[in-house]
Amino acid sequence: MGEKKLMELIDTAIKREEEAFDFYMDIFGKVNDDIAKETIKGIAEEEKKHKAFLVKYRDENWTPKDLKMSDVLFYKIAEYQEEPEVQNNMKSEDVYLVASHRELRSFKFYTELADLHQSGEVRQLLLKMANEELKHKEKVEYLYANTAFPQTDGG
Repeated sequence: MGEKKLMELIDTAIKREEEAFDFYMDIFGKVNDDIAKETIKGIAEEEKKHKAFLVKYRDENWTPKDLKMSDVLFYKIAEYQEEPEVQNNMKSEDVYLVASHRELRSFKFYTELADLHQSGEVRQLLLKMANEELKHKEKVEYLYANTAFPQTDGG
């Protein structure tokens, strides 16, 4: 892949991260639950970090060795639960489920792009971004499960 194509791809990814930030801040304004608001704001901040990472990657000519990935649990809750509609005064569990679906779409976007590339710098960058989105999905699905199905005294 030529340098121009790589830069176009990175610019597209940067735009997606900006859109994700805006999406979460829109939900933030529609939620009353303080804990859910804090979580959504935290995820929005992570999207800003992703953008900063991509800008730095682009501007400082990083290489695949600069990309580190961590293990993530793939709960697959979004795959089996219908996505609620975004609206004012959403329940916390609905907020987390919406976020899970959003992160799943982002994960698929980066993974499918990575699958179009052979081994190398571009594929590594895309897999790194997919992994970051999957980490977000893991977090909001954990919160969904614990909010929608809270622990009871009986265990």
